[in-house]
Amino acid sequence: MAARNSAPNLDVTVIIPTFNGERYLGRILDALREQDIDAGFEVLVVDSGSTDATLDIVAARVGALGEAQLRLHQIPNSEFGHGRTRNLAAQLARGRVLVYLSHDAVPLGANWLTTLIQPLTSSTAQAVVARHIARPHCPPLLKSEIEAVFDRCGPRDRVTLERLSPAELAAIDSVADLDARSFYSDVASATTREFLLSVIPYQDISYSEDFAFGHDVLVGGYAKAYTPLAPVEHSNDVTFAEYGKRIFDETLGRRRIGQERSSLSWAGAMARAVKGSMKDAPRMARDPDYSLGATLHWLFVNPFWQVRKWSNIRRAINVRLDDAHAIARYSLEAERARRSAST
Repeated sequence: MAARNSAPNLDVTVIIPTFNGERYLGRILDALREQDIDAGFEVLVVDSGSTDATLDIVAARVGALGEAQLRLHQIPNSEFGHGRTRNLAAQLARGRVLVYLSHDAVPLGANWLTTLIQPLTSSTAQAVVARHIARPHCPPLLKSEIEAVFDRCGPRDRVTLERLSPAELAAIDSVADLDARSFYSDVASATTREFLLSVIPYQDISYSEDFAFGHDVLVGGYAKAYTPLAPVEHSNDVTFAEYGKRIFDETLGRRRIGQERSSLSWAGAMARAVKGSMKDAPRMARDPDYSLGATLHWLFVNPFWQVRKWSNIRRAINVRLDDAHAIARYSLEAERARRSAST
């Protein structure tokens, strides 16, 4: 499995960065094998030091994707970077279109790949982001957050194109001004190899590289598309403790790319937690995805998740960006890096 391949260009390369992704990777590769697409495509797995069964899963499926080729490229964990590794994968790819998938995002439907890349050829979009559908066991708070984020991107029944007019570009003072319009998630996304390598690459930053990419696309005068028609099953499998640390990382990552939030007091954070709990309760009671027992469980537990959320948003807003010790204490990324180093 060579790092580079001199074979003729394919139409599409599906890129899957992996690190201990055994839980969903088999389902992802099987879903890709079943794609009904009138184009040649390959799957490129870029692994950064997995110690679970990830590499065995890849090895078992090499050559099993029909006309597509499954390739593996391995890098040390110390060389991984969210933006850096995605840029590396673009260099290794043979496809003209690049599709990025997280190792826990499962494509839904046999036409998923065709539908995802369609806006790149049928519109002026240079980048496409897909809708996420929460897993059945997802905590209600995470599910509602996912639905709210993507509902702000556009309707659920058609593609939405986002582009800034020259007047809007001239009026932008900061990244924060773009807000939801620049939202981008590379959990499931598509762009072209030429655009990523020659026009706007991913920034080499520790977190929120996808938010930064979405911002750069719009500020650069290009268009991005949101498609709810090519969804993936995805929600983060995090424990209660990990959830707070992930919220910390997400909020801190947005600060680092310029999306500052106003200061938040402890009382303000708790008020938001109470308000969020009150809004969540009727939504959970109506949700058919949860049994009666699960609904009662979450009605009791959800307020604690809300407190966890807002207390860590407050921490991330108030922490100094140069306070490495505090950041390492509250960051899930830092915790996972420590675990990886210890193994």
